[in-house]
Amino acid sequence: MKIGVPKEIKNHEYRVGMTPPSVREAVAHGHGVMVQTHAGEGIGATDDDYRSAGATIIDEPADIFAAADMIVKVKEPQSNERKMLREHQILFTYLHLAPDPDQTKDLVDSGATCIAYETVTSPFGGLPLLAPMSKVAGRMAIQAGAHCLEHPHGGRGILLGGVPGVDRGKVVILGAGVVGKHAAAIAVGMGADVWVVDRSPEVIEAHWQQFGRSTHTVFSTQDAVEKHVLDADLVIGGVLIPGASAPKLVTREMVSAMKPGSVIVDVAIDQGGCCETSKATTHADPTYVVDDVIHYCVANMPGGVPRTSTYALNNVTLPHILRLADHGYKEALKADTHLCNGLNVHAGHITNAEVARDLGYDYKAPSQFLG
Repeated sequence: MKIGVPKEIKNHEYRVGMTPPSVREAVAHGHGVMVQTHAGEGIGATDDDYRSAGATIIDEPADIFAAADMIVKVKEPQSNERKMLREHQILFTYLHLAPDPDQTKDLVDSGATCIAYETVTSPFGGLPLLAPMSKVAGRMAIQAGAHCLEHPHGGRGILLGGVPGVDRGKVVILGAGVVGKHAAAIAVGMGADVWVVDRSPEVIEAHWQQFGRSTHTVFSTQDAVEKHVLDADLVIGGVLIPGASAPKLVTREMVSAMKPGSVIVDVAIDQGGCCETSKATTHADPTYVVDDVIHYCVANMPGGVPRTSTYALNNVTLPHILRLADHGYKEALKADTHLCNGLNVHAGHITNAEVARDLGYDYKAPSQFLG
């Protein structure tokens, strides 16, 4: 199979779909890999590194899209990239379709087979292709929030860990999943007063088992969310419903009642955000202010640490890339129900129930196409 790896073009996105070691593995399996020139610059990988791994370096992305049987990316294809997709071509990347009707329509119109990293599941539970980036984003969220709380950046002028004789900052983490767990680890390490809110008793119990009394756990109700958000210095939005738009847990009214100079870092922004006042931002212009509350809503947070993120991502995507290339999408999806859960769009149809529901499409089960 011919695998294409274009250079990412989303604003300040420096990750790349395949590392040189991943390319070497694909070539060893008998596949051809085309990598766009300079695609690996953000992770410190040169064109010569890719050539040494067996890749062919291509100057123009259009040539990659025209020749490749499978396109491997990191972020969702941008508008001009979507125009280059074609029927029977495989797209393997993050998609986050539920809050993005324009992308969804273009992918449906393309006729391509689009497999989303974020809805591939695991026999052990969870979302293994989303997890590495959730770990990175959770850890970065505390760094970003602490930075925004500094007075020169418009914040309340609070040091999260405080100092002897001075109160530490209160961090409220909405969602105790992968993002929440890793955000809590950094916040605890910084000495903050950490409160974690979740609606699952089992998840809260697991969090308690890991962190003990170093954090406070709260069962999620509207009253609990409102109480703790209004008292917070830093709110981390880490809720996730796989494939679906994020629930709006923080209302506009709550934001207007928050402390002036407090900060919201909405990690859920890829799925539309869990705050009613959230809108996607970029690393070039990461924050904005609503009612004196700083909002950090960068939609590709892990892109800020591309080397760490790309290698962590390739650790989990490479086995699936090889499976798809070795056997073709139909046999690979039939043999692996968890990879099949990643199929979001195929041959002009929506094959993910949550995306279909949120965007008003008819849902077609993947089994209808796999035979």
